[in-house]
Amino acid sequence: MNKTPPKLIHSDQQPVRDDPGLPRIAPAVEEVLDEAITFRRDIHQHPELSFREFRTTDQIIDALERHGLQPNRLESTGAWVDIGSGPIVLGIRADIDALPVREETGLPYASVHDGIAHACGHDIHTAVSLGTAITLHRLLTRQTSVPVDHLDLTGRIRVIFQPAEEKIPGGSLEVIRQGVLEEIPRIIALHADPSFNVGTIGTRIGAITSATDTIRVTLTGRGGHTSRPQQTQDIVYALAQIAAQVPAILERRIDVRSGAQLTWGHIQAGHAPNAIPATGQLAGTLRTLDVDAWDSSSELLDEVIGHVAAPFGVKVHLEHIRGVPPVVNNEPEMDLIEDATRFELGSRTIELASQSMGGEDFAWMTKKVPGAMFRLGTRTPSGPIYDLHQGDYNPDERAIGVGMQIFTQAALRALVGAV
Repeated sequence: MNKTPPKLIHSDQQPVRDDPGLPRIAPAVEEVLDEAITFRRDIHQHPELSFREFRTTDQIIDALERHGLQPNRLESTGAWVDIGSGPIVLGIRADIDALPVREETGLPYASVHDGIAHACGHDIHTAVSLGTAITLHRLLTRQTSVPVDHLDLTGRIRVIFQPAEEKIPGGSLEVIRQGVLEEIPRIIALHADPSFNVGTIGTRIGAITSATDTIRVTLTGRGGHTSRPQQTQDIVYALAQIAAQVPAILERRIDVRSGAQLTWGHIQAGHAPNAIPATGQLAGTLRTLDVDAWDSSSELLDEVIGHVAAPFGVKVHLEHIRGVPPVVNNEPEMDLIEDATRFELGSRTIELASQSMGGEDFAWMTKKVPGAMFRLGTRTPSGPIYDLHQGDYNPDERAIGVGMQIFTQAALRALVGAV
């Protein structure tokens, strides 16, 4: 098994606004980091798909209990734990599931399950959040060398280990249904990002991900011989008109700033060149960058497709399969993350993140309570360039310590009421 990766060095450390007298907690993180990295390698080697994360959940609960915490198991898979006492002041969320992807890293702790891998970095997310929970508990119970006796640390931090982020519409809805968010006033999360170097993060106020929905249009009508199209309801021609016209019409009906984009990926009708079929189907994806556009898109799609299909007399069945809305980062929670990062790592470690066209079910949580997600750099400087959801994705494990510092410092700031 690989050795613990070398430490990152950040020299540009400086106080941030409204400094509440908090200590830098890097030494406390270092005391837990090896355990967090070992934990990450263990669940990386034993990845589990959405709502099947039974071993992963057991490992999380066992690790927390060994440190004297009292975690709670969600109804199926996943868990949550509170650190501290009093009202909850902040939630921290991690996702724990893997992808149906074959691992191609060649690591000594590569997946033992063929066709399943942590190719999206959720093992990093889980290790960061587990390490944060343990570090916070050790700080609050005075088990570390970092002094906090002079601070009035009032309140609880709730750390959530959420299942099934990769399964639309997402396991975060289960967390919400089970009431885990009810007492949480604000929540933060992170996502591994191989486009940022390890030791840096990407932040953005407003939408940082996109909504992605599946669209299926089924047409039925009277088929017939191609020599007599006037006696049919021409399914093929109607499908072609919908495929060509609907995306262009949407561009004129939805605010261009929403980035709405309908792209077809499948069209099928008939089998013979001289027969007009009685049924056909068109399918694609609708992506939007804006929450309002996402909310109104279903009704508008139904109207537009119906108008385009009407002249052909065909029967239209529209399936608009909702994915997730965009994650919208709230400014105060983004400030909390950035202040914690500047304090721990220096002001040059924060970069502007672009809005991703991908989806992320943390969006359901940020629709319920104010929150923010940041991009955690996982690329080794001058190292290979990887992409998420690929079998060769190999994040730099030093990102775990970086994430732990940011989450832990943000939690301490929330506990002292500095934000």
